[in-house]
Order: sequence, then C-alpha cells, then structure tokens
Amino acid sequence: MTVWGALAGGVVGTIVLTSGLRVAQELGLTRMDIPLLLGTVFTDRRGRASVLGYAIHFANGLAFALAYYAVFRAVGHAGWLFGAALGFVHACLAGGALLTVLLPAVHPRMGTPWSDAEETPLLEAPGFMLLNYGRRTAIWTLVGHIVFGAIVGGFAAHLG
Repeated sequence: MTVWGALAGGVVGTIVLTSGLRVAQELGLTRMDIPLLLGTVFTDRRGRASVLGYAIHFANGLAFALAYYAVFRAVGHAGWLFGAALGFVHACLAGGALLTVLLPAVHPRMGTPWSDAEETPLLEAPGFMLLNYGRRTAIWTLVGHIVFGAIVGGFAAHLG
C-alpha cells in the first residue's frame, strides 16, 4: 500500500467519476453539472466556470484520494472492496453535507432554502443527496463515488 498508488487511483478515479457524471448529464439522467457548480463560485462566465470547476474537482479528487490513503494506513488495509465502502461514505458526505449545506452557504450565485423571491440566484441548491437535480442524480452520484473509492482502494493496495 503506497501513497503513490492512492494518488494514481485518485487520478483514474476522478476521471472515471467526472466522466460518468458528464455522460449521465448528456443522457438526461441528471441535471447536475459539478464543474459548473464549483466554478461558478469564482466567476459567472460559464466557459471559465467549467474550466475552473474541472480543475477544482480534479484537485478535490486527489485530496480525497489522500484522505482515503490516511484511512487505509490507519486500519492497515487497502483494497477494492474497502475503497468502495469508503466511496459510499464519501458520497454520503458529499450529498449530505458538502454540496447540501456548505456549498450553498459560501456560493455567491446559488440559491439556498432561505432565498426569497426577491433574490435571483443563477443556480439551484442541490438539496439533500442532490435530489433537487433529480432522483437519478443521487443514484449516479452514489455509484460514481463507490467506483471512485474502489479504484483508489485497488490502486493503493496493488501499486507500489
């Protein structure tokens, strides 16, 4: 088990997760666009926001891969199945707190449950488990994060 394996898994896992969510969006299975959500924290220009958002999402993927590695080291085990379990926890954290509570609290262009009709946010708040973007969004997000975790766990266990 190595940190380099976890980081390599983070690169591959982030590509798979981000691509999977993008495919789901293109197929009409979700309305969520994570790069746009993240990038519009910094700019209201859609093109620039998407580029920034992809960079932020990629950096977050590497940061989470390091967090997974810390858990692997703490318990003395890494693997595909354990990584998938951490991916489930990761999805619950992202959908239950990070994108639900924290992002709307700091995002200047996102509505919140407390926004009123006088305000005109550009983006709808994701809601618990991202359900404001459709029920299938929650499923795709959960599956994508489980796959991300499995990839990071597998790479961490087998590369090094």
